[in-house]
Amino acid sequence: MNAISAPAPNATVPPRKPWYRILYIQVLLGVFLGILTGYFFPESGKALKPLGDGFIKLVKMIIAPIIFCTVVHGVASMGDLKRLGRIGVKALVYFEVVSTIALLIGLLVVNVWKPGAGFNIDVTKLDASVGQGYAEKASHAASTTDFFLNMIPRSYFDAFASGDLLQVLLVATLTAFAVAALGEKGRPILRALAHGEKIFFGIMHIIVKVAPLAAFGAMAYTVGSHGIGSLQKLFSLMMAFYTTAIVFVIVVLGSIAWWCGFSIFRFIAFIKEELLLVLGTSSSETALPGMMEKMRRLGCAESTVGFVIPTGYSFNLDGTNIYMTMAAIFLAQATNTPLSVGQQISLLLVAMISSKGASGVTGAGFITLAATLSAVPTVPMASLALLVGIDRFMSECRALTNLVGNGVATVAISRWENEVTGEQLKAVLLHKREANAAPLGENGDGAAKGSGSSTEGV
Repeated sequence: MNAISAPAPNATVPPRKPWYRILYIQVLLGVFLGILTGYFFPESGKALKPLGDGFIKLVKMIIAPIIFCTVVHGVASMGDLKRLGRIGVKALVYFEVVSTIALLIGLLVVNVWKPGAGFNIDVTKLDASVGQGYAEKASHAASTTDFFLNMIPRSYFDAFASGDLLQVLLVATLTAFAVAALGEKGRPILRALAHGEKIFFGIMHIIVKVAPLAAFGAMAYTVGSHGIGSLQKLFSLMMAFYTTAIVFVIVVLGSIAWWCGFSIFRFIAFIKEELLLVLGTSSSETALPGMMEKMRRLGCAESTVGFVIPTGYSFNLDGTNIYMTMAAIFLAQATNTPLSVGQQISLLLVAMISSKGASGVTGAGFITLAATLSAVPTVPMASLALLVGIDRFMSECRALTNLVGNGVATVAISRWENEVTGEQLKAVLLHKREANAAPLGENGDGAAKGSGSSTEGV
């Protein structure tokens, strides 16, 4: 690992860009203007939905090749395939422990806060077709066997066509093993992958420049479609969920960060661009390439980043876990459906399994909630109609919490593997330059290791 050194006294510091050209400020303005447009001109706001959808499609277009190049190059260059297996075991143990803590915290808070008490909802007056529609979608992913079989693509290239992260990860890992087995003959392939990685990250840097426009369109559509009034009706549940997620990030993830030797608040500031992308689009997938780049800049090994981040998008969804337990118990409270301690534990166990199939795309958390209720039929499925109006607003918090959780997980596994020290993490988070690093970017950070590209706008 390279030592951390201060910049030379005569080092030239690049001029700061005007505030209005800084990406995260542009995204914030896009979100703010989108809310105003959706509130005052709801029909116009609804018409802006393609802006957000188009941006998400652009990002998803580039995610598969980025993951493929990163994983193959990182694993094949590592030379120690036993280490990859060790990282995989550590990552899965970490994911299960932290995800279970998230589920338990959500269960505890919703029972103490009781946001659904007093609603006295008559389920016979709700639109049952809403719950049935989501239940049908959930049934396709409810089987654990089907989940693991779906990790295997129909063909090598089908993984790239579908964009399924776990399928891409499987294909990339197998390819990495094959390239590593070639020895010196595989070196030209690794060099080609390194150049390909630079190209794909360069494309991502171009795409991300339209993020403010995407945030504007997505927020205008959300507010225009559901209205601010939808927040008021279920404000108690939203407050309980947002508060729980914030406490989880500060206390649980903050404790893990402290153990790793860095501050959770500095880490959040370090990934602020990615968090604002998620805030604007409600999809944590839009921030995946940027997160991979940022984690490598912190000093995490390319192989660790390439394995933990994509896997975490299916197995380490802290925000989704908190949401599912809180939403399920809320619906039971709102419909006056009594749940015993045993039934709540059963619901938690089902949620531990069903949450593993959720992705970072808007609405996936709602579908996994339907899967959970299907397996624990005590809570009426028709009650899902209560949450449709606010799900978009809840998905913001789910995606943000998931993103921070995956970032902390990557650093924790990297520290566990002794790839980076606490002092190195602090130095990078304090915007100090690493020895032999690329020139500073617009935010004063070093360029991504191995990416060979500027970090501007990511």
